Amino acid sequence: MSKTKKLTLIPIMLCFFAMGFVDLVGIASNYVKEDLGLTDSVANVFPSLVFFWFLIFSVPTGMLMNRIGRKKTVLLSLVITVFSLLLPIFGEGFYLMLVAFSLLGIGNALMQTSLNPLVSTVIKGGNLASTLTFGQFVKAIASFMAPYIAMWGAKATIPSFGLEWRVLFPIYMVIGIVASLLLLSTPIEEEKIEGKPSTFAECLKLLGTPIVLFSFLAIMCHVGIDVGTNTTAPKILMERLGMTLNDAAFATSLYFIFRTIGCLTGSFFLRVMSNKSFFIISTCMLVLSMVGLFFGTSKLVLYTAIALVGYGNSNLFSIVFTQALLSVPEKKNEVSGLMIMGLFGGTVFPLLMGFASDAIGQKGAVLIMAVGVLYVLSYIPKIKH
Repeated sequence: MSKTKKLTLIPIMLCFFAMGFVDLVGIASNYVKEDLGLTDSVANVFPSLVFFWFLIFSVPTGMLMNRIGRKKTVLLSLVITVFSLLLPIFGEGFYLMLVAFSLLGIGNALMQTSLNPLVSTVIKGGNLASTLTFGQFVKAIASFMAPYIAMWGAKATIPSFGLEWRVLFPIYMVIGIVASLLLLSTPIEEEKIEGKPSTFAECLKLLGTPIVLFSFLAIMCHVGIDVGTNTTAPKILMERLGMTLNDAAFATSLYFIFRTIGCLTGSFFLRVMSNKSFFIISTCMLVLSMVGLFFGTSKLVLYTAIALVGYGNSNLFSIVFTQALLSVPEKKNEVSGLMIMGLFGGTVFPLLMGFASDAIGQKGAVLIMAVGVLYVLSYIPKIKH
């Protein structure tokens, strides 16, 4: 790889770090719940709202990229993300946080759709997959740092300018500004995009193809399990072990640590074994994790279950996404748009989990995630190799 390309990758990898900001919503919703005295069902509106925007903005973002280019689309996503992180500095009122998390979701929807294609503009051939995997690793660093920064700010002995746990937002906002300025000043030559952009009608029509529909639902479940664990793991520790929120916040970091390890090692395992074999191993980990989260009453069992769901869920998206693309190779743009829309599962699952946990405790939330795991198990026969 040339020195120029290596330098170009620095701002792009910082953008991947900014992509990970969206995962702060899990721990942030727990602090907002505690500060405002919300129920689980109301508090879970925050992560649900973040992922709702993937349903609305994924396909239009693909059309926008054709119009203004990939780099400008990523820059727009960073501007929206930075503004979303600015708002909580002024308070944590319910409606202010709703607006902030909505903008964070919109910015992330634009970034998720446009950043990977921008990487393919810079990196060609066999290095693309490994570069994207490394980008996911960088993204995960931001994800598991968020709970630690929030815990650090929440401690009374730490000067946090009156923000307490919300000190997380200005720290990430500064990083977002740096990422924006670096990308803006980095020249990236984009190839001319040919062909008409995808439309909602073209995308939705593909749901009539069974494998595309099955894959769309599998991605909804994958993201639902991801966001659900991120949000619910601390609550389980607080309910079962009597932990404070500051202590229980480690559960979110533990999840992202093992998801990060899964991303790094998964790229190796997927080269030495079939997608189907690795998918089966991953889903078995998810089954074990649900059993542990449902029945576990000790720190060891619950931490092990959280680690298992982190690793087991880390590579499902790439495998399902690949199966969907290979099934309709002539409609890759439309299939890609649909799969990104599947991130809407991050809206559906937390809402249902909030109602279930209000009714019967955190076991109710685990049962909702377990339904998602059962669907992922049913996807195994759809994997061709």
